[in-house]
Amino acid sequence: MASICCHSIPKSLTKVQLLPPTLHTSNPFSRSALQFRSSRTRAANFPTSSAIGDEEEKARILQEASMSIDNLRGFFNLNLGKWNGSFFQFDAGGKLLHKVDTKLAVSSYGEDELMSLIQTLYIKQAPSSTSVSGDKDEDEPEWAEYRIKETNMFTVDKYQQIGYFPNEKAFALRYQTAGMLETVLRQGVLGEDDIGEESPKNLRLPSRRPSLVCENCLYSLEKDKRVRAFHVMDPRGILEMLLIFLEERGDGVLFHPSLGDNLDNANRILPFLGKWKGHSITKRSGVYGATLAEADTVASFEMNDKGQIVQDLTSTSAGGDVTTNVPWTGIMLNNVVTFNGGYQITMLPGGMYMGCPCDVAKSVAESKSFHLEFCWLESPGKRQRMVRTYDVEGLAVSSTYFYETKM
Repeated sequence: MASICCHSIPKSLTKVQLLPPTLHTSNPFSRSALQFRSSRTRAANFPTSSAIGDEEEKARILQEASMSIDNLRGFFNLNLGKWNGSFFQFDAGGKLLHKVDTKLAVSSYGEDELMSLIQTLYIKQAPSSTSVSGDKDEDEPEWAEYRIKETNMFTVDKYQQIGYFPNEKAFALRYQTAGMLETVLRQGVLGEDDIGEESPKNLRLPSRRPSLVCENCLYSLEKDKRVRAFHVMDPRGILEMLLIFLEERGDGVLFHPSLGDNLDNANRILPFLGKWKGHSITKRSGVYGATLAEADTVASFEMNDKGQIVQDLTSTSAGGDVTTNVPWTGIMLNNVVTFNGGYQITMLPGGMYMGCPCDVAKSVAESKSFHLEFCWLESPGKRQRMVRTYDVEGLAVSSTYFYETKM
């Protein structure tokens, strides 16, 4: 689980554009192109290889543009509707700090490349500590409204560096701030008692300038339900907190989802122990998101007689010609497994864990790429994982989706 992404990413992918730059190609039928032809030969009869190449490139660009619009429409449709949710805040060690009830209303407008996604988040406000019983109808909670910035072709590609898997119903996004997450905590925990303090008592807020905020979203394989998991790294590149939205879609959904009855279970690691077999798909960042690699995977995750956590991942390319093996050994303290490669995973309730480098700044200083991971084991024996890979400049160059079953 620590070093899950075994596919090498070409250096040329470190900065990804939605479309290639405008092509400045020579005219294959110009005078200079014809000067070596026989006067008896008509140029139209034998198009040059460069002409064919140029036409193929133009056709590829048009196809990618069309697929980008289709993918954007599919991404919007995946999010549309009314979502009843629960928001959970955990510290870096996996301790539950707060739970807040939420609702999310999602709609869209516009056509093709001008489509936009509108999202309004409703946060159940905490009751005021100064309110007097009988002042308000206690059966009618107050909901604070927060309008999330519109999502469109430009924002998901340039700012959020989307990784999108249409068939698997999964995606990953980058955020420039943690403003939305801070609002949920302020309204849901402080409510009317919030006086705007930068560091309110008994409330841990995300840094105003986090070094990295990443959302990985996985959809249920069984219900119209999803989990959106956020890594928040502080300005130093150290994990600050982990945030979870557990949401279910539908007008008739009246309850707010739960992560289970025993949120403080010390044996969160147990469901993940064993051997897992599956398949992975790696896609380039961007709305078009070309597939870079597919592989069959076998992952083992065990605890040896010394109490160490031993992980071994074998990945075999779709063609069967390349096999990669990555072994890791780590130690577990409470709900955190720290591997000797400088990577850590935090076990969460509800069959989830989230992984990240122990120190992102160190990876960047050493010119090393790094990755963040979210895993959801929705039911025994089946799990989904999303791995988000970043280059040394902090750009999300690819995302990898895994579906695995227990052997």
